Amino acid sequence: MPVPTLSAEAAPAAATAAPGPASPVADAYARLSEVFPALGVTELAADEAAPRGPGWAAAARLAEGGPDLDAFLAWDEAQVVRDYGTRGRPDVVAGFGLHRYAWPACLLITVPWFLTRRVPRLTVDDVTFEREQGRMAVRVTTFACLPDDPAATLPGARVVPDEEALRAEVRAAVAEHLEPLLDGFGPRMRRRGRALWGMATDEVTEGLWYVARLLGEEGRALRELELLLPGSTGPYAGSAGFRELTGADGEPLPTRDRVSCCLFYTLRPADTCLTCPRTCDADRIAKSAAAQAS
Repeated sequence: MPVPTLSAEAAPAAATAAPGPASPVADAYARLSEVFPALGVTELAADEAAPRGPGWAAAARLAEGGPDLDAFLAWDEAQVVRDYGTRGRPDVVAGFGLHRYAWPACLLITVPWFLTRRVPRLTVDDVTFEREQGRMAVRVTTFACLPDDPAATLPGARVVPDEEALRAEVRAAVAEHLEPLLDGFGPRMRRRGRALWGMATDEVTEGLWYVARLLGEEGRALRELELLLPGSTGPYAGSAGFRELTGADGEPLPTRDRVSCCLFYTLRPADTCLTCPRTCDADRIAKSAAAQAS
């Protein structure tokens, strides 16, 4: 499944979550960084300034689509030339850049939901990203939870009645965060509407799927994601859409077909993602076996 590297791109260097003020989602972020040390999450206090300086990108500034986004995408453009010896099309580079932000950003919302049934609301003003070291700084002020959650009485808690209402909170929180970024990146990607929200569906699904495997909870994640994204929940396009293959030794291999295309084939036509519709089932089985062997 695609990770923040679009399967074949350079991964960010490992990072460790920095200590921050305790919050209702702190344990979930700590667990995320424990199983996936390439992403460290620092929580900021209400009056604490977001980190600035070389490498740091404020999500709100990326959403503006101006000079900060130019600088952000220059990194992706240089990486493509360095690693593949060719220049990527501008729309392909923009897609890579959005993926590298959106994949971990979605985890800021989906992992607390998956682990603790708490859903933080994070606007673009609440997140700053440093991708080379895999760090995100976030400010959590409000969150949704269920009535029996001990955190329901905490400041900033918004209690919802049941699991489906909490899933609606996940969808709304991700959409609230991503929509300004889709508006900022979209013109450079030459994509609009359904294509962009299809990409959002893929980022939510494949990010949590990947982390759940590291947690040893892949089966539960598949069930949860099917309920979260059944295919009829706008503005998202498509569904989690898992299906099952049979491995060489008869073992079940979950897979899905991406709603959107990452366009990596424009750099290496023969090297497609595991969930790319261009990847036939036989190749998916072979690639899964190779990944497990390594």
